[in-house]
Amino acid sequence: MQAKILLIHPPVAKPGEAPAGISQLAGALRGHGIDCLLLDANLEALQFLLDSSTPNDDTWSVRAAKNRYRNLTALKTPKTYCNVDRYQKTVRDVNRVIEQSSDSALINLSNYQEKSLSPLRSADLLQAATCYTASPYYSYYKQRVAALIAEYRCTHIGISLTYLSQALCSFALIGFLKHIHPQLTIIVGGGLITSWMSSPDWSNPFSEIIDHLVAGPGEGPLLNLLGKEYRQRYAPDFSNLPMQEYLSPCTILPYAASTGCYWNKCSFCPEKAEGSSYSTLQPELIQAELDQLCLNWQPGLIHFLDNAVSPTLMRHLIDRPPGPHWYGFARMDKQLADSNFCNALRRSGCVLLKLGLESGNQQVLDNMKKGITLGLASRVFRALHQAGICTYVYLLFGAPQESPSHAVDTLNFCADHAEAITFLNLAIFNLPRYSPESSQCVTRDFYQGDLSLYSDFIHPLGWNRKAIRKFLDKDFKRHPAMTSIIQRDPPFFSSNHAPFFCMDEECETRK
Repeated sequence: MQAKILLIHPPVAKPGEAPAGISQLAGALRGHGIDCLLLDANLEALQFLLDSSTPNDDTWSVRAAKNRYRNLTALKTPKTYCNVDRYQKTVRDVNRVIEQSSDSALINLSNYQEKSLSPLRSADLLQAATCYTASPYYSYYKQRVAALIAEYRCTHIGISLTYLSQALCSFALIGFLKHIHPQLTIIVGGGLITSWMSSPDWSNPFSEIIDHLVAGPGEGPLLNLLGKEYRQRYAPDFSNLPMQEYLSPCTILPYAASTGCYWNKCSFCPEKAEGSSYSTLQPELIQAELDQLCLNWQPGLIHFLDNAVSPTLMRHLIDRPPGPHWYGFARMDKQLADSNFCNALRRSGCVLLKLGLESGNQQVLDNMKKGITLGLASRVFRALHQAGICTYVYLLFGAPQESPSHAVDTLNFCADHAEAITFLNLAIFNLPRYSPESSQCVTRDFYQGDLSLYSDFIHPLGWNRKAIRKFLDKDFKRHPAMTSIIQRDPPFFSSNHAPFFCMDEECETRK
């Protein structure tokens, strides 16, 4: 019997764009003659919860439930993004309905938590699989997934488990599938699986319910499991995904031009700890694939998924603009400090760059091996701002090298460049469990569980998490230059919706 595989993107993840993982797999499978079907169970289950949720009787909940479908339409409408307050109210109202859809779990537009089970304990994940009927998504799995399997007559199920917020939902789905169709072959891969399997002491606890676990890029291993040899790359294929139904004002095309990071030296980076290697496509191939994908799907925005869009690719995009607006992560380098280059980048369609500044103290940056100077960062901010390219800046507090005074330096540096910082992400440092730096710290369990990727540690300078939170809440967020930046961050969708506030031509006025 010829293999037929159903590829599933499970709940819960931000529902702003099509899932890149299963789309990339679909391109490879279909290109090699394997029949496959894509299911964005995350988006469909969100709609299922919105349809079935019963609101509380408070004014906010009643209003949010009454307007749930109008608000969904609004999130797909460009005009909503012309007014930050209107947008934030719309998102929070949709989220209010989602939050009230379950008594057993805490669900929102970007996260999922259960009160009694942890996704960091393999025993809890196995329990989620055993007690799958307790999942808030059980009715959806029973109605939709079971019917699809019967209609499609699939022989294999592939599940893309990328985020921790998907873990418990994925295992409930696996338990359900094993119950109704024990003969199906279940294959699970994705970013979270890759991180777990990269651990030096990894021992598979899921062999009884998962037939195959796949680490890293899945195209080759999946084809081999289905009896095919991986001969060549194919572009991602979004066929049979509901591209017009995602909660964004235009179609977003997610696209990865590389895997890994071309810098790969930052001491705190999980990818470095996992030993991920860097690989990139040739610019000509990237251009050819983007040309065809844009022709097929008419996106309004391209989301480059690379850990850092390479300087080579940026120059190619300047020479051959892709057509739609685009955004992605980038490293601060000399070419981004060049105003002429940034002006050309803006003309190529770049509306926003995500930048990892991490710290406003040079000593901390050097110890992190970031490979940038504050002088360079200052010039990059100035050049991008003058070119009209928005920035989404990532800061990291509490690294072993950072003291409270260093954190104040970060605040002061950001305040000095506030005009050029459009959005901010404030994070507290997590020590990768098996990084070289972990051997230099006194560590202890951070999140209880055998699948935890991080360790807590005794900060050598006494800069503990409680003190960091107090600094962020009392000092950083209340600084006059920072307050307005932090308040404009798109709730739940964060950087995924941020570019839409930078596409000025969509709005005649912004209030």
